[in-house]
Amino acid sequence: MYSVDLNSDIGESFGAYKLGDDEAIIRHITAANAACGWHGGDPMVMDRVVRLSKEHGVAVGAHPGYPDLMGFGRRRMTLSFEEAKNYVKYQIGALSAFTVSYGIKLHHVAPHGAMGNQCQYDEELSRAVCEAVYEFDRDLIIYYCAGAVLGKVAEDMGLRTAAEIFADRAYMDDLSLAPRKMEGAMITDEDIAIGRCVRMIKEGKVTSINGKELDIKGDTLCVHGDGPKAMEFVRKIRKTFEEEGIQIKTL
Repeated sequence: MYSVDLNSDIGESFGAYKLGDDEAIIRHITAANAACGWHGGDPMVMDRVVRLSKEHGVAVGAHPGYPDLMGFGRRRMTLSFEEAKNYVKYQIGALSAFTVSYGIKLHHVAPHGAMGNQCQYDEELSRAVCEAVYEFDRDLIIYYCAGAVLGKVAEDMGLRTAAEIFADRAYMDDLSLAPRKMEGAMITDEDIAIGRCVRMIKEGKVTSINGKELDIKGDTLCVHGDGPKAMEFVRKIRKTFEEEGIQIKTL
């Protein structure tokens, strides 16, 4: 039996601005990556996401990013080691205030956007993220993009890890995600995307944007919650996985 965790980046609305349909998508996932207020989210949104997660039995993870609300955390920043470490620790702490108040335990940490992409190859940033987690709670799982150096750094520190694959993103030849500005970076055909997911999980293979066959490991599958078809996409994934004998369950 094949199995995979199904996560989504949610809680990215803030103030008067609404992104995605958290209430709908949370019913179909097993883990929520909750924005912590810096690239998206705010205290009211964080409270609602944690409450909804508890109601639906969904694991809650922190989704820390760069302090770049205007750029949605998708612009790279140059930080010192201590800055990166404390920025991540600060965001984890903010979300954990809400998980504690609802009597549930924080489950994982998944770096967002440019921070997550930079952890593909940047050992210093990866170590800063891991040290923040290690000093806060060593039981937290590090969600890292499959093939990223972040996974190795976390494992070397004795932290729990989960390799993350993406339903709607193309891969470069080194398993990094194709830049969003590149043609073909976003996979919009749902049937193609879901077919790729099944292959990644059952065969451990994916075809890069340049046509190269790559080995890939997938413990958790991400569907971006801010996409216009996110809800329909999740429903189709669940239906296809059931037909393919792939169980969706929390890590």
